[in-house]
Amino acid sequence: MKLLKRLFILFGLLLTVMLSAAAFYYYSLKKMPSANEILKANISYKNSTAFKIVAPSLVKYSSQHKMSNRYIFFVDMHIASGKNRFFVYDIQKDSIVNSGLVAHGRCNQEWLEGRRYGNEVGCGCTSLGKYKVGNPYSGRFGRAYKLVGLDSTNSNAFKRFVVLHAHQCVPRKEVDPLGICQSDGCPTVSPLFLEHLTKYIDSSTDPILLYIYDRT
Repeated sequence: MKLLKRLFILFGLLLTVMLSAAAFYYYSLKKMPSANEILKANISYKNSTAFKIVAPSLVKYSSQHKMSNRYIFFVDMHIASGKNRFFVYDIQKDSIVNSGLVAHGRCNQEWLEGRRYGNEVGCGCTSLGKYKVGNPYSGRFGRAYKLVGLDSTNSNAFKRFVVLHAHQCVPRKEVDPLGICQSDGCPTVSPLFLEHLTKYIDSSTDPILLYIYDRT
C-alpha cells in the first residue's frame, strides 16, 4: 500500500509539472502579442497618469546630473510580472520605444507573493529608487551592467551586487496571467531584451538613468 501511495503521489507531481509546462507554452507561444499590440501597450503606458507624474522630474534629474539626454529606463513594479513592465523612454522623441519583462526580488523566499522591497545587504529584495547604469562586465550570467543606487532606498545596491543582467528563465514575450521567475534583487531580463538594452546603453555617451518604482 505504501508503494502504491508513493506511486500516486509521484504521478500527481508529474502531472502538475506537465500541466504547468503546457500552460507556459500556451501563454508564451500561442498568445504572443503582435508588434501592433506591443506598440499600443507602450503608447498606453506613456499616456498613463503614473508615467506623466514621474517622467518630467526624471528628465530634469537626468539633465542636472549629466546623465543621458536621450534615454531613461523605467521599471513599474505595479504591473504584473507576466506583463511588460521595463520601458525604454526616448526623451527626444517623447515616446516609449521598447519594453520587456523583468523579474523582481523574492526576498530570500522560495516564491514571494505580492511585493516587498528592501535595501539591506543580504535581503534578496528589489530596491526602489533611481539608479545609474554603470559599466558592463562579464559575470556568472554573462554580460551585465553594474548599478549604482542614487537614493536612500537603494543606496546599498552596489554592495548587494544588484546588477542589470539576463537569465533564460525570463521569457521573451508576455505570459500573463502567469508570473515569471524571481531574482535575488536584480532587475533580471531575458537575453534578447538585454541585447536591445545593450544597444541603448552602449550608444550613449553619458550614463543612463534607471528608475524602479511602485505606484502603490
